[in-house]
Order: sequence, then C-alpha cells, then structure tokens
Amino acid sequence: MRARWLKLAMNLWPPYRGAGIRVTEFADDYRSAEVRLRMGRLNRNYIGTHFGGSLYGMTDPFYFLMLSHLMGRAYRIAHAGARLEFLAPATGTVTARFEVSEERVKALQARAGNGERHLEEFPVEVKDGKGEVVARIVHIIYIRLKEAPASQ
Repeated sequence: MRARWLKLAMNLWPPYRGAGIRVTEFADDYRSAEVRLRMGRLNRNYIGTHFGGSLYGMTDPFYFLMLSHLMGRAYRIAHAGARLEFLAPATGTVTARFEVSEERVKALQARAGNGERHLEEFPVEVKDGKGEVVARIVHIIYIRLKEAPASQ
C-alpha cells in the first residue's frame, strides 16, 4: 500500500478519529512519520491531562508498519512489547516523530538474516506544544527471516 493511502486510512480509522489522533506525515519511502494528538473530551483523564493509553496508542503501530514496508516480505515483523515512561503531565496538542534510516534497515536485515528471531528496540518521544518531552515509549519489534537460509 502506498504511504499516502495508509495515512488516509489511518486518519479515517474510527479508533484514531475517536481518540483525536491524526497522522500528519507519512513519507512516501516509509522512512519517517509524524502523528499528532489533540486534547479532547474522549482522551482526557480525571485530572485533565492526556490519558496515558492515548499517548501510547498514538505511537503503537508506526515502527511495525514502517519496518514491514522497509524490510520486505521475506521478513516476519511483529510488535513484541513496549516500555512506557510518563515524564510530565501532557496537555494540549502533543506530537511524536518516527524515523528509520537505511543503515538501520540493513543492520536489521543482517542480524535477522540467519532465521533466528531478533528483538529490536525503537524509542519515540512524545512532545508537547513547547517541544518538551512528556513521555518516552520504547517499542520492541520482533524481526525474523521467514525462511532460514539453507545450511552449507
């Protein structure tokens, strides 16, 4: 799927629309993406700050989607877990930016190229309107070559 169609589909997806999440950028080559979360009635917690689940949800699928396209069909990619650290109360509009370099993709292909499972960590920072980090989320991505190379 082309990145622009994926961006459109994600912006129309009811869970994202309802949560106030909007994909503002998805590079044609799948190397970068940006997402925004506006404060609203449906993502505000008891004390008036962003619900932690919304902060996580806005970042959840991106590294999986990007790597699925960048690594190619020969690799099995899955989201294996995450670690979250909430650093400051998040209010207003918050953003997160995702980037994967060509060098990192090549390194991942080399590490996972023997057919063994490989877990790779991808950190992302959620920033408020002032550019201050309000949350750090580390996504753990499972990567494995679908078919192990034949033994020599």
